Amino acid sequence: MPRPPIRPRRVLVRAAFVVGLPVFPVAGPGAAQEAPDRAEPVADVSALPRPTLAVRALTGPIRLDGILDEPAWQTEPATGFIQAEPDEGLTATQHTHVWVAHGDGNLYVAARLHDAQADGIVVNDIRKDFDEGAQDVFAVILDTFHDRRNGYVFMTNAAGARADRQIANEGREVNASWDAIWRVETRRDDEGWTVEMEIPFRSIRSAPVGDVWGINFSRRIRRNNEIAFWAAIPRAYALTRLSLAGTLTGLPGTRSAGRDLRFTPYALANTVRGTGGSVFDRELQGGLDLKWGMTRGLALDLTVNPDFAQVEADEQRVNLTQFSLFFPEKREFFLENSGLFYVGDAARNTRTNLQPRYDEDLLPFFSRRIGLTADGRTQPIHGGARVTGNAAGFQVGAMAMRTGDAHGAPGSDWGVFRARRNLFRSSDIGGIFMFRRATEGGREDFNRIYGADTYIRFPGEIDLSVYYLASDARATGGGDNLAPPLDRDRGGYTVRTSLNREGNFHHIKFGFMEMSPDFRNDLGFLRRTGFRKYFVDWGIRPRFQFMRRLGVREVHPHIVWNYYDDLDNRMLAKWLHTGITFFLNNGGNVQIQVDPTFERIDRPFRLDRRIDPIPPGSYSWAPWSLTGGTDASRMFSFRWRGTLGELWSGTQKSLSLTMNFKPSYHFRASVGMSRTDATLDLPDASFVRTLWTVRTNYSFNPDMFVDALVQYDPAHNVFNSNVRFNLIHAPLSDLYLVWNEQRITTGDGTPPGRSLTLKLTRMLAF
Repeated sequence: MPRPPIRPRRVLVRAAFVVGLPVFPVAGPGAAQEAPDRAEPVADVSALPRPTLAVRALTGPIRLDGILDEPAWQTEPATGFIQAEPDEGLTATQHTHVWVAHGDGNLYVAARLHDAQADGIVVNDIRKDFDEGAQDVFAVILDTFHDRRNGYVFMTNAAGARADRQIANEGREVNASWDAIWRVETRRDDEGWTVEMEIPFRSIRSAPVGDVWGINFSRRIRRNNEIAFWAAIPRAYALTRLSLAGTLTGLPGTRSAGRDLRFTPYALANTVRGTGGSVFDRELQGGLDLKWGMTRGLALDLTVNPDFAQVEADEQRVNLTQFSLFFPEKREFFLENSGLFYVGDAARNTRTNLQPRYDEDLLPFFSRRIGLTADGRTQPIHGGARVTGNAAGFQVGAMAMRTGDAHGAPGSDWGVFRARRNLFRSSDIGGIFMFRRATEGGREDFNRIYGADTYIRFPGEIDLSVYYLASDARATGGGDNLAPPLDRDRGGYTVRTSLNREGNFHHIKFGFMEMSPDFRNDLGFLRRTGFRKYFVDWGIRPRFQFMRRLGVREVHPHIVWNYYDDLDNRMLAKWLHTGITFFLNNGGNVQIQVDPTFERIDRPFRLDRRIDPIPPGSYSWAPWSLTGGTDASRMFSFRWRGTLGELWSGTQKSLSLTMNFKPSYHFRASVGMSRTDATLDLPDASFVRTLWTVRTNYSFNPDMFVDALVQYDPAHNVFNSNVRFNLIHAPLSDLYLVWNEQRITTGDGTPPGRSLTLKLTRMLAF
């Protein structure tokens, strides 16, 4: 039977949505009258017994069509979902029934998601790895080693879109670029919607013995901005909180060991003309990725001549600091299993960002350094290998890469080795070793970093994170974050510790970090050296019933204060962010903040190439900002940030505004404008910087889509466009067609830079 069409949503235009203020009640329609009977609220959902579900062996085949007519789905289901949002401890407003079975080398998950208002189901996106925050979603997390720390998430929406995640250390690292071979089908009807998932055992790593996994299910009902879990979780945490997951028993002892062998060759053809060039250079090349499941717990990945032509371009940003901006890693080879290499503490639940936030002063391992020069130009990567997984009670990760000489940067060998051992309930201890060694250039040039870390969780949801890193180097290779060249060995160190408590009402984190002037890390991201940092992140999250009736679910007054000294106890900098955030019932938010800032600089730098550099000295300023966003599930939604006040030795007026348009789950577009008007107390030191960004996406179906990113910088007269067509023609096999163009708009006749790339990958499994 065909899937009923998803009805277009009505657009309600209110001034409150434009400015983001909770003027009108915005609770989900009909939530009270459509809800089943609710139980009394549970005071502490984390204290509830963890539920257990027995997996059933199939007695007949499963036809994956979203219709729950097989005998396996006529048995007693798992049910009793409990809300985390908006009313923690109450039963979910809609019933959810889930079944799990196994057979033919697969794990099957089926769900009936009842909905008394089926035409209110929200679907906004069918792209692979869609954003789960703006639509109705069903998700399952599997803790295949039953270590209550690491797992795999499989998600879908009512249109059958697929999203998968790899989770490390209960969400300290969430890898959205991890991909597995799995299938899902959904159906909609007058009672809600249904799900059938097929997850091959060979697609996921698991413990070599044992028939018990950790498992949990979640459901998001977007019109109510509601999140519910089968194994209840406090709202301060997410599905990734595997220490609170339920238990799945009865798994087959003879299930596939996961020792799969996959070859993924690629062929690429492109034609490129640089900006201002006169001829196109044409190229044909190929490469190979290999994945081998050496054991149930360990996987080997090899890559030969990898190419990342299909990776989306970075979005331009205005930089008003003395430091380089952080741009995340987007290359798939480096993203898979990246959580094993993470060193640091747990991230706070910001309610608006599902990804962890890292310490801006040091990310110890930052794979984007590999294959890119300090100014962002690419170096060829000849090949590499990676081993990740679990062995002898340890989580291990090892990676080695070789790059070639390009743009004045020497070819190098890069390596990282990471081992971590689980301790007690949810604690661990580990070590890391990283290195870079130049292989070209005829001179000795190396950097080695080694260290240890621990993460300890105490009763009361208090956790302690500590790491220590040491480095040694010779003849540094340069780069804006690295020290100048030396002809002698040098060593350095970094130590960081933090104590954190994350609760529903109250959260606090405070700690200390010290980095010596000689510390060097070619494989990490760091902003400065030679400092001590004292930091605190504190806030409360009251929920007032009278404000909820006005459309405000939660109020969050908070501070994030960072204070920096040099090692001679002279103040280097401080950033004293103080704000209050209003989280709306409909998922929108508004924040007002003030950010008193102090910076002492020892050498001049430019905010813009059109003005004089800011001279060395001490500077203080305290800008005010208003930020927020409207309900992202609506056809029209907005995000904004406005800043007014001082900047260095002058003043600033900045505005960033993005409008999103989603008329259906096939098409989405956003138009963004960022404008900064700054005047410094320097001769001829006024500038206006405006950036325009347009994003569009059209998804033909869950396996074929086209994305476009267009950016215009009128101050530098540069127009950039990146258009990518992607067809997933077989599991983990893609066809990409990518167009890039850079155009100088000064009217001087400079030929635009252009490239057209065709890339075909095909995964062959054995």
